[in-house]
Amino acid sequence: MNESTPVVVLAPGYVGHGIARSLGRWHVPVYGVHGDARSPAARSRYWRQNVIWQFDTARPDQLLDYLMELGRRIGGMPILIPTDDTTCLFVADHGADLHEAFRFPSQPAGLVRALSSKREMYYLCKRYAVPTPETVFPVSRADVIAYGDTGAFPVMLKPIENRAAQRDPSRRMVVVRDARALLEHYDVMETPNDPNLMLQEYIPGGPDTVWMFNGYFDADSRCLFGLTGKKIRQYPPYTGVTSLGICLENETVERTTTAFMQAVGFRGILDIGYRYDARTGDYKLLDVNPRIGSTFRLFVDSLGMDVARAMYLDMTGQPVRAGRSREGRKWVVENFDPVSSVTYYRDRRLSAAEWIRSLRGIEEGSWLALDDPAPFAAVAWRSVVTALKHGRRRRGPA
Repeated sequence: MNESTPVVVLAPGYVGHGIARSLGRWHVPVYGVHGDARSPAARSRYWRQNVIWQFDTARPDQLLDYLMELGRRIGGMPILIPTDDTTCLFVADHGADLHEAFRFPSQPAGLVRALSSKREMYYLCKRYAVPTPETVFPVSRADVIAYGDTGAFPVMLKPIENRAAQRDPSRRMVVVRDARALLEHYDVMETPNDPNLMLQEYIPGGPDTVWMFNGYFDADSRCLFGLTGKKIRQYPPYTGVTSLGICLENETVERTTTAFMQAVGFRGILDIGYRYDARTGDYKLLDVNPRIGSTFRLFVDSLGMDVARAMYLDMTGQPVRAGRSREGRKWVVENFDPVSSVTYYRDRRLSAAEWIRSLRGIEEGSWLALDDPAPFAAVAWRSVVTALKHGRRRRGPA
């Protein structure tokens, strides 16, 4: 194997260390561009070098100039990997320029933005007959009032674009059960001059009805590597990211995804989610991330392949040899899952015995690795400090 080609990871948040570990264990030189010098993700021993960039305040043209210079300084036409919605869209929008200094999959014009927008994704699903929850896109408060008079409840109120929700937790999705609650939440979450909310059909079921597919598609939109799994618990509970997941085969989800991506001409790493609707027997597409996802290390096959490694091999002209699905493999986010478990327990959705059984089969954590302990130590310390601050706020002044 030739591991000489470097990789640059755009990691503005608390992710990226999984990529550094996966490729670094192959002795690939991995460089991190972080938004916070104190990020636990930046502590991994597998980074060849870390640099800091103020993603939130710098202009896109400044980031472009910086990355072009970084790519030329590193040399060897590094592979560029974005890790969140903002950096993914940035790479798609400036692909022509970035290709002068980096390697990454070229996408059809506008596809990344269409897949990243829940509105455009909904219309793509309708066009290609992919099951998805029925959705309404209100553009005014009057539209929401009208839905309250005639629409079905409960309903999901959620952002169309994820970026606002990432900046402000109060704008994340919520389940509303009547017209009054809908209007109250809408008034808190929406920005009237920039509508970004939608009303999505509520599909009953717990986290275990949420299925995921992680895969890598080559320049001809062929899936060179792909695995499925499902969520066991989420953080925040019921509506958030995976805090405990399990790798399980699902031929329907895999077949639906690969056909859909072939039809739209997608290339590169994909992280996509479905919810099983027991009422209809359909797996309904919920979200598409046209990039690497935070749970990608759940999806590791019998040969140790994951989406980051598949992309590296394909982009460097080396064969991608995928193995079998590791049925029952579990992956956990150590600082999220205990908090979620308490909520599920209080809601009588999880017993102590069920919690103990759920931990069996965990093969990997998001933060803890014996050969790379610093990220776990850093996130554990942050969790302690956060808990102490929260405790002081609840007690109030002495």
